[in-house]
Amino acid sequence: MGVTAKWRSGVATDAGLMRPDNEDRSYVDDERGIFMVVDGVGGHAAGEKAAELALQVIPAELESAAGDLKDRIRLAITEANNEISRIAETDQAWQGMACVLTLAVVNDDRITVGHVGDSRLYLAWNGALKKLTSDHSPVGEREDRGELTEEEAMLHPRRHEVFRDVGSRLRAPDEGDFIEIREFLFKPDAAVLLCSDGLSDLLTSAEMREIIERYEGDPERTAGELVEAANAAGGSDNITVIFVAGSEFIGSGCQEMAEARARHSITRTRAGAALETQAGLGIRVNRLLTTRTAFLIYGFVLGILIAIGALKLR
Repeated sequence: MGVTAKWRSGVATDAGLMRPDNEDRSYVDDERGIFMVVDGVGGHAAGEKAAELALQVIPAELESAAGDLKDRIRLAITEANNEISRIAETDQAWQGMACVLTLAVVNDDRITVGHVGDSRLYLAWNGALKKLTSDHSPVGEREDRGELTEEEAMLHPRRHEVFRDVGSRLRAPDEGDFIEIREFLFKPDAAVLLCSDGLSDLLTSAEMREIIERYEGDPERTAGELVEAANAAGGSDNITVIFVAGSEFIGSGCQEMAEARARHSITRTRAGAALETQAGLGIRVNRLLTTRTAFLIYGFVLGILIAIGALKLR
């Protein structure tokens, strides 16, 4: 588990129940705020090779490049793409290899994302979980347009097809149909989830959110619970999860939040009782001032005042 003043991160990965090997890779650098999930494409040896190359090239390029962060991310992913493409030509077993990936770089209070393919990035905040990347696939596009529900997309026979990848051919960094760049605010009370499709093909966003909302300060535990849940749902693919929690993020379903809600409820009850006591006292005073006895007292006092006034006139 990585720990910084601004976030905590945890990672978990598993081959799943149907695949003999794990072609997923992950990269976590808390100090530099770099997080990446890579899913290899192209068969056992080729997929693993492509994912490993992406892991070697992208962090190094990010460190050596200068300038705007978005441009650095584009250049790093493009360099990995072209290196994978060049290496694939040197060995028959590697031809056609590629990968899909989601890269997130945290800088102060913002996250910049470079994304290609159908791995995903979600933002957890205020009890909600929102997908912030697009799936570069025919099924993913239909889901994003609302033509398919999340459940229909998960069950679609073409859900594994992608039309963007890293490595299948040489690319330029500014190609419009290549790298998706997103930037958004990362609040201290928010969290970010990066995952391969081995998670998102088996768990709905509501199921992921339920696990995330149990977070109590251990991001590795949350990442592990997500992987375990995907395996329990069938484990049909490799599963990789990176969970990055802001310094103030805490799940709404955790024990600490339950205790806080209980304390808040007691405070409201006490405050309500105090207001009720004050209101009751006011009602009693009001009743006293409007009773027959009160009117007799008013009359007596008024009579005395009139008598005093008459004496003064004499």
